[in-house]
Amino acid sequence: MTATYRQPGVVLTDRRFTVPLDHDDPAGETIELYAREVVAGDRAQQNLPWLVYLQGGPGFGANRFVGRPAWLGRALKEYRVLLLDQRGTGHSTPANRQTLPLRGGPAEQADYLARFRADSIVRDCEAIRPAVTGGAPWTVLGQSFGGFCTVNYLSTAPEGLSAAIITGGLPSLDAHADDVYRAAYPRIERKVTAHYARYPQDVERARRIADHLLSHEVVLPNGYRLTAEAFQSLGIVLGGGEGSHRLHFLLEHAFVRTAQGMALSDAFQEEVQGLLSYAGHPLYALVHEAIYGQDGRPTAWSAERVRAEFPQFDAAKALAGDGPLLFTGETIHPWMFDCDPALRPLRETAELLAARTDWAPLYDPARLAANEVPTAAAIYHDDMYVDTAHSLATARTIRGLRTWVTDEFEHDGVRASGPRVLDRLLSLARDEV
Repeated sequence: MTATYRQPGVVLTDRRFTVPLDHDDPAGETIELYAREVVAGDRAQQNLPWLVYLQGGPGFGANRFVGRPAWLGRALKEYRVLLLDQRGTGHSTPANRQTLPLRGGPAEQADYLARFRADSIVRDCEAIRPAVTGGAPWTVLGQSFGGFCTVNYLSTAPEGLSAAIITGGLPSLDAHADDVYRAAYPRIERKVTAHYARYPQDVERARRIADHLLSHEVVLPNGYRLTAEAFQSLGIVLGGGEGSHRLHFLLEHAFVRTAQGMALSDAFQEEVQGLLSYAGHPLYALVHEAIYGQDGRPTAWSAERVRAEFPQFDAAKALAGDGPLLFTGETIHPWMFDCDPALRPLRETAELLAARTDWAPLYDPARLAANEVPTAAAIYHDDMYVDTAHSLATARTIRGLRTWVTDEFEHDGVRASGPRVLDRLLSLARDEV
């Protein structure tokens, strides 16, 4: 049943679609996709072009906006917007510790999840586009991993696109996961150094918390085992525009005096578990490194292996000296599947995905070199999540791509900037600036 309802200034419609699990077997098993159509209230009866939004991740459902915030208000000036929950996320057929056992054991679960990368998401888009637009091409807005999907779209089905807008999501076309993380750890260190320069009092606070975790077993209220490494992974917030401030406010109320001595406060633990738990987005942990698999080599817990090449990130070694504790960033590690109760039942599945070698190439350099789709991309200088050099190299391979390289925003610029980022990129794609 299709439901239509209103929020301030917008009309929303819930839309559901059935697509093949494996698009190479259209007569086989199917899954459901959910998307929310959004149109400006005063334009609800007009025949407008479509913009489909591909969320970052992988593993996150589309933004749940109220009204017309962030980039959405700009888009609604001229588009109907489709906020797609990519397969396995949001209201689309879920993939998590509760549902994956329905597939069978870890081997069957891994085979299932191998179909949850950018190539399948793009084929989902093409499967539903005729029902949404009547067959007309649409504009795609890809944020972060959504940008990876957009480059796959340009590689495999450019006829479905009237324009492509990418924010913080131009991937390397050929880098192995090891290359991605060798480039990432120095960027992460720069972000942590900048945080401590802004908030020098956090150097001692972070060391004190890590020292406590190395000598105490701490289990958060949701069952998450908070280790020193898990605490370091809070550095993922430093990739956002307000991330440094959020981390500072978190650290400043970490301890409370109790009858048994100093302990991590309930307020601190509650906030930390919300930041670290993968209960709401387990696919992020399960298939994150798989989004880089293309060349027949396993990803093999790349972030964990490559981290060993950067000993300055070792918490125990940092605390044995007088240097600062380094936080980490957008990295997935095997210990997460021991610490997080939402991931523990999926540890063997994750191991099988890490060992997989049959990943198909995601991008077609020859087709990108012949691109005719108007395309524009925001590249955030020293983006913590996506390497700037990789993005620029890819930009040079996509014919006609207009780039906007800026250090005004972090990775979440399309959200944090209000209408500005989307407005500029639309102008670039239309050759108006």
